[in-house]
Amino acid sequence: MNNFKVCDRIEKESGEMRKAFCQVLIDLAKEDPRIVLLDADLMGAMGTKPFQKEFPERTIDCGVQEANTVGMACGLSIEGKVPFVHTFGPFVTRRAADQVFISGAYNKANVKLIGSDPGITASYNGGTHMPFEDMGIMRGMPTMTIIEPTDIAMLRDIVKQVAGIYGMFYLRLVRKGCMKVYEDGSTFEIGKAALLRDGTDATVIASGYCVAEALSAADMLAAEGISVRVLNMFTWKPIDEAAIKAAAAETGAIITAENHNVINGLGSAVAEVLVKNKPCPVEMVGVQDEFGEVGPESYLRERFNLTDNDIAAAVKKAIARK
Repeated sequence: MNNFKVCDRIEKESGEMRKAFCQVLIDLAKEDPRIVLLDADLMGAMGTKPFQKEFPERTIDCGVQEANTVGMACGLSIEGKVPFVHTFGPFVTRRAADQVFISGAYNKANVKLIGSDPGITASYNGGTHMPFEDMGIMRGMPTMTIIEPTDIAMLRDIVKQVAGIYGMFYLRLVRKGCMKVYEDGSTFEIGKAALLRDGTDATVIASGYCVAEALSAADMLAAEGISVRVLNMFTWKPIDEAAIKAAAAETGAIITAENHNVINGLGSAVAEVLVKNKPCPVEMVGVQDEFGEVGPESYLRERFNLTDNDIAAAVKKAIARK
């Protein structure tokens, strides 16, 4: 079960998520000789060179050939290894989709795919490197578990868990800075939403980048007398249907918030649950079927309407539709 504490003050992490990822992987590899790391020429960008230094014989930099990287990882898994594969989100999903599907999921492999720089966090790398569709691509693959760790505390716990669970996983990781939502030592249950704040008038179901924005929006709305529940849906697949159905029944309005295209994203996943079980007004905050573009995060969050103000406006709109 989820056992966490939300920080009293939500602020920027003091460290980088990529450094935390590398250290967790090193710690795990010391205990499990099956763990190997494959990368597609982005070890410097992902900060995983310390792993290579510690375990040179268990590190493979495959160069700029993402499909081959995934294929190699799938072969290694069938031979008993536990491969972690990293490249930027659009490359491990768009470029290597067939290898992930056939060599990985269809073949019942055991590979942990890491896609970095999700959504607007790709920033100056621009539209070609800005994945708004990566989770949607993976969501359509049978047997795939899809997770978006919120901060470093969650990352540490989730990576430890997925290393020990057989199967195909896709983790969507910020490389550098993110907001610290959870206290260190928090633990989480894959497939179960984390209730960050209770409320009665509406529920915001958020993920990743948008979790801190959702909490800020809830604070803003509380000052106006509007009570908002906030759920962190960090596991997109399998999604927590029970939490979604309860939120619809108990608050009567749902708002999804994601750093991703709302089409085949978190908004779609939540709506699929609701239409079968408990229809209610739904508003979707996220990228509205657009490509990314170059710019700082501060600009892009406004450009793609991913702010706390956008979430607050969507809450009011959903409540008005009750």
